[in-house]
This record gives sequence, structure tokens and C-alpha cells, in this order.
Amino acid sequence: MAMVGREKCVVYGGNRTLGVRQCWDKAEPLCSWSCLSMPTSSCLFQELQNLASKHPNLVIVPLEVTEPASIKAAAASVGERLKDSGLNLLINNAGIGNNSSLDNVTQEDLAQMYATNTIGPLLLSQAFLPLLKKAAQGSPGSGLSCSKAAIINISSYAGSIQDVHVWEYGQVISYRCSKAALNMLTKCQSLGYREHGILCAAFHPGWVITDMGGTIEDKTRVTVDVSVRGMLKVMSSLSEKDTGTFLDWEGKVLPW
Repeated sequence: MAMVGREKCVVYGGNRTLGVRQCWDKAEPLCSWSCLSMPTSSCLFQELQNLASKHPNLVIVPLEVTEPASIKAAAASVGERLKDSGLNLLINNAGIGNNSSLDNVTQEDLAQMYATNTIGPLLLSQAFLPLLKKAAQGSPGSGLSCSKAAIINISSYAGSIQDVHVWEYGQVISYRCSKAALNMLTKCQSLGYREHGILCAAFHPGWVITDMGGTIEDKTRVTVDVSVRGMLKVMSSLSEKDTGTFLDWEGKVLPW
């Protein structure tokens, strides 16, 4: 089922998130109401506040993904705005990375990566679950889709265990482990939330040209615009058969 222009969507992004502004630019025609959530310390926060002042269907909500109280407050704020309509789509888009190797990775590196890349999406999904359930209950039909209720976790091919992607460019141990854990979380969510009518999937956005993606030149790299457009197109076509899958921005199924 395609997204048809009535959906309510929340996108969480951190300080250097993957095209959070571009994501809203592309999603805006598809959603009747959107919320972008990020730390107030983000360099984009004020820019997005200014953007929201010109678009009544866009709301900016402060959120620190490593602070449970902040997550609960953000979910409550969104719930107050949505009232009885529920939330159709939650995109967990925060992510941090570093260049840790097997020789130098530390406990602190791992804890920091897991806090943002794995635990954050788990807590966000828990906090917004009542709103997602409400949307699913209010949607006709028995199938699953992003127009009904869905959790999309932005993961990375670097988290694949079967195919350890671009190892030759960097070990990034803590990042890989945190994304592998996010992939497992997504699979578990798909099993646990199916009965509530909620679709769950993990997305690899591509090796995107961003600050976090580094400056390595490779023909497989994609721009933020291409990545965001591709993922939104794929999301709009997801159905029950796709819940619990790991996909790239073009819709290709990736190995866990």
C-alpha cells in the first residue's frame, strides 16, 4: 500500500544526521503532519525551527536519544499534538560512528555507540508504541504498510554479519557491532509488533556522502538526495511480506 498523503510521521535525527532536512523536503508531500526531533545542541535545530514557522504541518521537538526522560517527554509532546489520530511512521535515523579498530576499541567506544545506535532506537520505539498501535487500530485492512503503522530503523550494511561490508576501508568495530545489534532489534520488533499491525524494517541508506561517511572516493557512494529519495520510494511500497527485512535505499534485500 502506498503512502497516500494522510500519514503522521516522526523522524529522529542527531547532530549530523542523514539529511534530516532533505528527508522532510521529500516526505512533506506524502504526510499530512510531520515531526522532526533532535537535540537542541544540533547545528540544524534553529534552522528547522525557522522552517517549521513557515509550515504548519511541521513540528520540531527537542530530543536527546541517550536520555530516557527526554525520549518520554518527546513522545508525550507528539501524543498531545496528535490527540486521537495516532502515529503512522517512526523513522529512527540517529547514528554516530568512529574509526575504532580491533587493536584500539575501548569499552567507552562501545558504550557510546550502543547508547545512540541501538539503545536509542529501542527506547524511542517503546515510547512511541502506544501511538503506533493507535494508528494501526484506526486503519482499515489487515495488511501491514507505512501508511498504517511502521518503525523504520536506519541501519547500515556495515552491520551485516554474513557480508562484512567495506572491511577494506575500515574496521569501525564499535559501529559495526552497534548496527548488527540494531538489525537484531529490528527483527525482534517485527516478530513482537506484527500482532499489533506494525511493520518493522531496517534500511541501509547507502554509503552516503556525509561528514560521518568520510571523504573516501568510491563509485558506489551516493548523495544524500539520492539516498533519501530512494528510501522514501521503497518505504511507500512496503507491505506485510517486507516486515522483518533488511533493505537498501533501492529496495534490495541485504544479508543479515
